[in-house]
Amino acid sequence: MPAPGRSVKADSLGVGVATGAYGVSFGALATASGLDVWQACALSLLVFTGASQFAFVGVVAAGGVPLAGAATSILLGSRNLFYGIGLAPVLRLRGWRRVLGAQLVIDESTAMALGQSDRDEARLAFRLTGVSVFVLWNLMTLAGALAGTAIGDPRTFGLDAAVGGAFLALLWPRLTAFPQRVVAIVGAAVATGLVPFTAAGLPIILGGAAAVAVGLALPSGKRGSG
Repeated sequence: MPAPGRSVKADSLGVGVATGAYGVSFGALATASGLDVWQACALSLLVFTGASQFAFVGVVAAGGVPLAGAATSILLGSRNLFYGIGLAPVLRLRGWRRVLGAQLVIDESTAMALGQSDRDEARLAFRLTGVSVFVLWNLMTLAGALAGTAIGDPRTFGLDAAVGGAFLALLWPRLTAFPQRVVAIVGAAVATGLVPFTAAGLPIILGGAAAVAVGLALPSGKRGSG
């Protein structure tokens, strides 16, 4: 009979390896878009949320100011605040452990933790998933960033368009319900329509604001329906 928690360990580490390995693409795209190796690594170490990192790089690559990129990243990363609220009664972290735990609150660690029926296994799943993703994401970012410096002009290999593609690859699997797709389409339409008229970075911010407004306007019973 399998030891208690063995499947949780296997699943958590599996998710960590699969997700962390994707950090190599961020590192390569970051340096190909104008960041140096240490800037790319600092983003993965301190921000540590893939969608926000790709969004920041996308704004910078498009010629936007870093402040606009940071605002876009914060907007996308704000979902982690709600993840933390949901995880708090499960993890029950205090003091410095809460600070460290907050850094590991990402999509994957949250999903693994909340998917367990036992509280101890939920805590184990959160720690293993979060730590494995964090370690591998940062190592792979470094590897990708070093490779990216050797690529040169990103347009040579089409990497100027790869940032958007990578971001969509992260986003699309999460759009599982019709209202989510409506919100995403509205946000994308607003952002696309504003591109010719606004500075780089602002279309994403304003499109995100429009998406939030539409999401709040939807009846509460339909926001998560399939």
